[in-house]
Amino acid sequence: MVANRWEEASATGKPDLKVIFSSDKPKPNALRLNLATVGKCRNLECRAKVFPLLYQMSQVIAESANLGDTLSILLQIMQQEMNIVCGMICLYHHKSGRISIHKSFGMTAEEASRGVYTLGEGITGKVVETGKAIMLPCISEEPAFLHRTRSLKYGLDQELSFVCVPVMRGRKVLGVISAERIYDSNKLLEQDVELLSTFAAMIAPAVELYLVEHFDKAQLERENRRLHDALKQKFRPGNIIGNSKAMLEVYDLIHKITKTRTTVLILGESGVGKELVAGAIHYHSPLANGPLVKFNCAALPENIIESELFGHEKGSFTGATNHRVGRFEEADGGTIFLDEVGELSLAMQAKLLRVLQEKTFERVGGNQPIKVNIRIIAATNRDLVEMVARGQFREDLYYRLNVFPITIPPLRDRGSDIITLADHFVARFAAESGKEIRRISTPALNMLMNYPWPGNVRELENVIERAIILTEDEVIHGYNLPPSLQLPTLPASGQTGGLETKLAAIEYELLVEALKTHHGNVTEAAQELGLTRRIMGLRMSKFNLDYKRFR
Repeated sequence: MVANRWEEASATGKPDLKVIFSSDKPKPNALRLNLATVGKCRNLECRAKVFPLLYQMSQVIAESANLGDTLSILLQIMQQEMNIVCGMICLYHHKSGRISIHKSFGMTAEEASRGVYTLGEGITGKVVETGKAIMLPCISEEPAFLHRTRSLKYGLDQELSFVCVPVMRGRKVLGVISAERIYDSNKLLEQDVELLSTFAAMIAPAVELYLVEHFDKAQLERENRRLHDALKQKFRPGNIIGNSKAMLEVYDLIHKITKTRTTVLILGESGVGKELVAGAIHYHSPLANGPLVKFNCAALPENIIESELFGHEKGSFTGATNHRVGRFEEADGGTIFLDEVGELSLAMQAKLLRVLQEKTFERVGGNQPIKVNIRIIAATNRDLVEMVARGQFREDLYYRLNVFPITIPPLRDRGSDIITLADHFVARFAAESGKEIRRISTPALNMLMNYPWPGNVRELENVIERAIILTEDEVIHGYNLPPSLQLPTLPASGQTGGLETKLAAIEYELLVEALKTHHGNVTEAAQELGLTRRIMGLRMSKFNLDYKRFR
């Protein structure tokens, strides 16, 4: 008995072919006499009929785009023309690393279901891993053969040879073709390896297309659903920060309008979060699976807006070298969000009115009506009623847009939402910058609460981002905030503006923070600031600070 070993088939001049010789012992003559029922290899058996087989396979592949039809013919050829007693085609899914039997003969469905391997596991896994064909002259004498399907029985089955060749597209392994039968001649065994390798090359394009359509496409669909769910989570009303009474009313309106396809007009000052509300409406509406297309009506010159919204035909104007699809057409099946709609010219307002009325438009330079199924959400920070009175906005368009108005309150009217939003932005920007910020100091909170916020939530976001950059410890102090937020007066100081006021603001905050940290213990607070208890008392008197407030 010779030990099992891997040998390159260099003697045959085939560097890509590996052979496992399980034993040098010849098969008993008595055994050969009883192999007629399992496809005995006859000395006169040859592969002169290989060309008709190849032609038959090429015809099937050319005429059928169905991988199942192609593989059925291949397995039929293997069974009827090559005397193979058990054949399998396994497919390799790269994402999961799973190798499984896709189609087979000579085994039951239950046995085939057990034929699942991972990369490098067993003979099948090694062929997929290396991209090299492997042949076993005798299955029973090779421990690397896992026999996972448990389809082989005792007796003659144990003397079967096993051939496994890779199905490859370029350098990418897509699967394997495996075959089991009795071979008396290693020459015939090698010929069948060559023939099966040729079949593998022929079916490779069809296998690759099948994997893309059934595995990769399914993976992409799952990823698309995951990203879509993430978008819904991002734009859901629960992630619009704030629990003030004014915002709760907005949430109620969003909840009611998402069940319909009604046109929505979002009103509010610049920076209040109109785009966020539009996203929340879209991603919870019946059109949530469609696109959300956003367009800022104030961002482009008037002569470009029409082409951007409705698209244009090739040659419709100077520079129109190609056909272009507009934003309305892109939004078909979904929602278009028109921000700053009050900035549109009267001419564009008239064209927008037609889309609202009929959901139909023509591209610039075209005369073919295009009908779209969309929801229109418009937003503006302008007073449209006043604009209508001055003749700057079409009255009929205003009433078409104003079907379901939602007014977003300014930040100054949202009370404690300012602190909630500030804490949210602190957590976000601290994580992005890698800093550990524990809190916002009391003086800084007072500054945030007393400021009118003309830029609303957008301005607050910018203020906190700046403060995170400037802070050098774990607390955002008042002096980390912009000068526009600094308190104009300090308790009992009587000072307004100038250097002295800013220095006093810093001093006041340091005193408050020290007293707050030490729970009103004046001695410990003084030690932290490097002051004597007497000087600490004088400083506290200057700002009317009572240590009892901090206990």
